[in-house]
Amino acid sequence: MASKSHQDADPNAIIANEGDFIFKPKAFNIVWGNDSRYWRIPRSPIPDEQEAAELIQVSWLEVTGSVKLEPLTRYEISFKLSFRRDSFGWSGAPIFLMAKVGKKGKYKWKRLKELDNLPKDPIMVPTDDSFTIEPILSNEPDKRLYFGLYEVWSGKWKGGLKVHEAIVRKLG
Repeated sequence: MASKSHQDADPNAIIANEGDFIFKPKAFNIVWGNDSRYWRIPRSPIPDEQEAAELIQVSWLEVTGSVKLEPLTRYEISFKLSFRRDSFGWSGAPIFLMAKVGKKGKYKWKRLKELDNLPKDPIMVPTDDSFTIEPILSNEPDKRLYFGLYEVWSGKWKGGLKVHEAIVRKLG
């Protein structure tokens, strides 16, 4: 077991591309992410397309990222996820995508019902409608976006989730 049980984000695993940000598995803060009993994380900051952070089992799911946003710009947040064949504990589990701008910002959230029936092939979630962050003002002191996937309420053990990446996409 690692001396520190949680994975701290590696900023080098965030790919910036024309205002969009792609978060690879090492770009996330993952609770219990440094403990191989709970997570399998690719070693490379920028893994190949098939590699993902793979959840073995946890009762507390918290996978988060952060990035500084441009003022006066709308963004959309999505995660590329899939399940292993032997996934468990997800049916009815309250999985949320949450985000806020600034440490003192107010969270916006959306329950991800897709995780009740997530396919084995990776898909982008949410699938029904987008999860957007409204523009921030130029004079906003803290322009950092904090976002993540959470399931910390049920206490149920769950496993088999693969987190391929997250995308913070700049909108027109």
